[in-house]
Amino acid sequence: MNSRLAILGIVAACGVAGVGSVAAHHSATMFDRSKTLTLKGTVVEVHWVNPHVSYLVNGTVKDDETPSDWLLETTSPGNLARVSNWTRTSVKPGDKVLVDFSPLRDPDQHGGNLKKVTLVDSGLVLISNIREQEQPGLE
Repeated sequence: MNSRLAILGIVAACGVAGVGSVAAHHSATMFDRSKTLTLKGTVVEVHWVNPHVSYLVNGTVKDDETPSDWLLETTSPGNLARVSNWTRTSVKPGDKVLVDFSPLRDPDQHGGNLKKVTLVDSGLVLISNIREQEQPGLE
C-alpha cells in the first residue's frame, strides 16, 4: 500500500512540475498588451514552426531612429493557416512591411507579439489574432 502511495505521489509531483512549465511557456506577461507599436521595415527571416511563428524584421518604430532587428512572434502555424489569406509564404524575407505589435515590457529588448502585418507593396493585411478573423466552422 505504501509503495502505491509513493508511486502516486511521484506521478502527481511530475504532473504538477509539467503543468508549471507548460503554463510558463504560454504566459504572455512579457508583452505590454496595453500598447501597440508600429514597426516599419524589411523582413529578414521567417520561422514558420511550432509552437510560434516568428519574424525577424529590420526596421524602426520612430522615423528618427537607426533601424535595428526586432523579433516578433505570433500564434502557431496551424492557427495562422486557419486565418484567411495567411500561408507559409505570405510574408517572405525581403518584403517591406508595417507591423503592429504589443512590445516586450523590457524596453531594451526589441521584440513583441505580432498583431497585424501590412505588406507595403501589395497592401495585403494579415491579422494574427484568429478571434478577430472568426469564420463559421473555425472552431
